[in-house]
Parts: sequence; C-alpha cells; structure tokens
Amino acid sequence: MICGIDEAGRGPVLGDLVIAGVACNEENEEYMRGIGVQDSKKVSSRVRERLYKVITSKFEYCLIKITPQELDRSNINLLEAMKFAEVINTLMPNVAYVDCADVAPSNFFKNLSKYLFHSCSLVIEHKADEKYPVVSAASIVAKVERDRIIEKLKEEYGDIGSGYPSDPKTVAFLERWLKEYGTPPPFARKKWRTLSKLSNSSLLDFL
Repeated sequence: MICGIDEAGRGPVLGDLVIAGVACNEENEEYMRGIGVQDSKKVSSRVRERLYKVITSKFEYCLIKITPQELDRSNINLLEAMKFAEVINTLMPNVAYVDCADVAPSNFFKNLSKYLFHSCSLVIEHKADEKYPVVSAASIVAKVERDRIIEKLKEEYGDIGSGYPSDPKTVAFLERWLKEYGTPPPFARKKWRTLSKLSNSSLLDFL
C-alpha cells in the first residue's frame, strides 16, 4: 500500500492549516488519473468537491487540522514534519509520497523521520502533488477541508476573504476587526510574519 500526503493553508494569516493523507494500492493510481485527480490548484472548487467525495468514499484517508494557536507556538517546518509523520503512523503504508513542506527535502526527511513509528520508504519531493496521483488526491482532500473551514468562519464572522494576506477582503476584514476590538481575531495567526504586512504599523502593536 502507498499513501500520499499534502497540506493546504500554509501561507494564510487566517484559519487552520490542514494536512491530509490518502492511502491506496498502487494500481488505484490509474483509477485516480481516470477520474481526473490532479493537483488541487489545477481544478475548480466544484470539481474538487466532486473528487473529494469519490476519494473519501473509496480510499482510506487521514486528516489533521492545525489551529492558528498551535502554529503560533511552533516552528512550522518542524510541526508539519511531526504531523506528516502522524499521518504515516496512522495509515501505515509501505511507501509514503510526501509533498515537501521545507525548502530542503533532506531537512524535511530528517525531521519527519524523528517522529515515525511505522517503518516505510519515504519519497519526499517538491511539487509531488503534480507528479503522483495519490499526493494529488491528498491535496484535494486538504484543500476542500480548508475551504470548508473558511466558509464556516464566513458564516460566523462575515466575509473574511480567502484568509491570504494578498486578498484585499482579508486585509479589509482584519483592519475592521482591529479597529473595533484592538486585537487580532481568535482565528488569526498572530505571530505570522504576513500579518505585519497587511496594512500599517498599528497592526504590529498587537503582535
């Protein structure tokens, strides 16, 4: 059995980071290709939702959500290595294909290996979600789950945009919130560098 692991929401200033792992037999990768599984960034939200339903109904998967509070307390590369290892320990594949969450795959391999209890071969590459269908499947599951988190936040707090610091709606939401409450919202990554880039120096007073 093989598994693919990817994440969604590493860069945003708002909301959880979601890690997903999908496990299957090697021959199932051809089936994934056949139904259109590919890197989540290359398909529409409607197609992602459709593929998500197929993937999660036919294959074993594992989800881990990392809150902004946990991200604020930790080094993100080490935290992701630990959580990726947790996915592998849960799914117990023979081979794990991993979309590298570090600049250097060798560093990520070393850090991930520290937390592995299950012995398996590791293939850690940048853009693995474009190369391996099982990683593409994981990227779709992670992205759909991340999008659902953002939609729930919008239902409660109004239009927060995508949560990315490059999104004008996210910037406007944070500015309004800070003006009204004097501190970032509870679902913001308060120690994220990107937060300091959002508007003006008044934001920094609350970091």
